[in-house]
Amino acid sequence: MAVERTLSIIKPNAVEDGHIGAIVSRFEQEGFRIVALRMEQLTRAKAEGFYAVHRERPFFNALVTFMTRSKVVLMVLERDSAISHYREVIGATDPAKAKDGTIRKLYGKNVEENAVHGSDAPETARFEIGWFFTGFEVA
Repeated sequence: MAVERTLSIIKPNAVEDGHIGAIVSRFEQEGFRIVALRMEQLTRAKAEGFYAVHRERPFFNALVTFMTRSKVVLMVLERDSAISHYREVIGATDPAKAKDGTIRKLYGKNVEENAVHGSDAPETARFEIGWFFTGFEVA
């Protein structure tokens, strides 16, 4: 197994509902090491750039509005097979379809307000981490 890094975002609904501690604790219990962590209110420009791949999709504006409505927690997490393990821990995008015990099942409200975001591939992780964290922050 190779040590990987993934970007994790605790989304506005989970921050507003007071689930930061429980979510971070779960990641630590799952063997993730926090390499970088910051709470931030995303600007519209920052959110639009991050989600640019979805710009032509009908949900783009609602997604950007949601992600900018209040603060998020941005993290770089590291462990063996970080990306695939993170995806297992967070569960399906739709909390109603997520397995019991996953973060999205526990803290998500719907497909849009699903509590967390995570990278889905090594290339995506490199882009996403670089979007929010400079090199010295994750060295």
